[in-house]
Amino acid sequence: MAAPPARADADPSPTSPLTARDPPGRQAEKNETACEDRSNAESLDRLLPPVGTGHSPRKRTTSQCKSEPPLLRTSKRTIYTAGRPPWYNEHGTQSKEAFAIGLGGGSASGKTTVARMIIEALDVPWVVLLSMDSFYKVLTEQQQEQAAHNNFNFDHPDAFDFDLIISTLKKLKQGKSVKVPVYDFTTHSRKRDWKTLYGANVIIFEGIMAFADKTLLELLDMKIFVDTDSDIRLVRRLRRDISERGRDIEGVIKQYNKFVKPSFDQYIQPTMRLADIVVPRGSGNTVAIDLIVQHVHSQLEERELSVRAALASAHQCHPLPQTLSVLKSTPQVRGMHTIIRDKETSRDEFIFYSKRLMRLLIEHALSFLPFQDCVVRTPQGQDYAGKCYAGKQITGVSILRAGETMEPALRAVCKDVRIGTILIQTNQLTGEPELHYLRLPKDISDDHVILMDCTVSTGAAAMMAVRVLLDHDVPEDKIFLLSLLMAEMGVHSVAYAFPRVRIITTAVDKRVNDLFRIIPGIGNFGDRYFGTDAVPDGSDEEEVAYTG
Repeated sequence: MAAPPARADADPSPTSPLTARDPPGRQAEKNETACEDRSNAESLDRLLPPVGTGHSPRKRTTSQCKSEPPLLRTSKRTIYTAGRPPWYNEHGTQSKEAFAIGLGGGSASGKTTVARMIIEALDVPWVVLLSMDSFYKVLTEQQQEQAAHNNFNFDHPDAFDFDLIISTLKKLKQGKSVKVPVYDFTTHSRKRDWKTLYGANVIIFEGIMAFADKTLLELLDMKIFVDTDSDIRLVRRLRRDISERGRDIEGVIKQYNKFVKPSFDQYIQPTMRLADIVVPRGSGNTVAIDLIVQHVHSQLEERELSVRAALASAHQCHPLPQTLSVLKSTPQVRGMHTIIRDKETSRDEFIFYSKRLMRLLIEHALSFLPFQDCVVRTPQGQDYAGKCYAGKQITGVSILRAGETMEPALRAVCKDVRIGTILIQTNQLTGEPELHYLRLPKDISDDHVILMDCTVSTGAAAMMAVRVLLDHDVPEDKIFLLSLLMAEMGVHSVAYAFPRVRIITTAVDKRVNDLFRIIPGIGNFGDRYFGTDAVPDGSDEEEVAYTG
């Protein structure tokens, strides 16, 4: 017999993960008596007990990270806006899966508010809130007709696409990007454009049926049930559906009595016994939320790792990998290196000869793209047996800020090339790289990707950028890492973690000093190119980056 869940009023000792989100709201037909219903909604406010946290009214969202950031989304791109620490080890593989929290409870029990409070209290830079509301099944015409008259049960397990929920949560736990459906509660269908979400340190999955599937339960490290009085839940639902969805009291009560309450008694309340923690009174129970946060922090501490330190001590004294290609050191190439390495070289000359090297490097890299035989007809009416690019498209991705200096050279030799950008910065407290910004073209998984950074010392930033591309389903053998100068340590680190990534550079230096500077090196490329002051004790890698 299963042990009963801990009550949050007592002294629970959480031992598992958690989910987060509010009851699924049912969007019905809009009623013409909206003014009267709004006044009814205002009177309902007085029936609700004070929460004491002063949160704004709940807005339905597909997902959120720390109250929307660190992800900003537009119709054409997705942008990271907060520092994500390494989610992989020195081997380039997932270090530990994200900590997944399941949040269950009845409709309008306050799951979303509890989830938001947990996110705010955790104060970690990377949290994903995944709502079960996004995973309603697409209704048939008959079911849509029933829903329009409040005769379809959205509070039944069969209303949800559990296969899609499970596959989505699995990928998020592995740190990969996922596509999440956007459900339209007016038409009871999925919108054409899905949202992109990314793996995180903590994943909070919430919904009324969060604990209704055995496979789903196995993915959750902590299970929390928000237990709220049924009268309070009814009043909240009335207020929400009348004020936010234009429905009348009669329709809301009809649906509640016919579907919501019976489903809660039959499917939702019994899952309370599966929870690790039961939170009575929802968001008003700050003691429970504090205990949950303490446990999650302890789990995150166990997952911390130092990628850069591991890279510095690994793969020493190994021969250079076969995936490395170094531009032939002709007198011309060596002469340009002499100029840009000279600390007395003026900024104008540094930029000029760097651009020349970049052009040669890009041209050299393009020779490794796949080509196939093709025949064309010349103006003289003769056939010419030649070669043509065998891929779909070429995309360049620059690691800000120095990597963007290579973009003009790529554009000059690749017509209509698409460009993406990644910003990686060093956390001054931990010394580890963090992902702060990402803009990638759509459908990049079909392209050959040229990843550009001017210098690579330990390989920490380059590995993070490669990991991002892999998490966007770019095949490893379609990634080309280009750099003007690399240290042997960086070459080994990238090649060991990602043995099918092609590494292309104009020169490889032997050593990296204690400050992770390449020796003999080139100095900080970004500072010399842009004419900015060097960052004290910074490495040669352009991880301490700027967006301006």
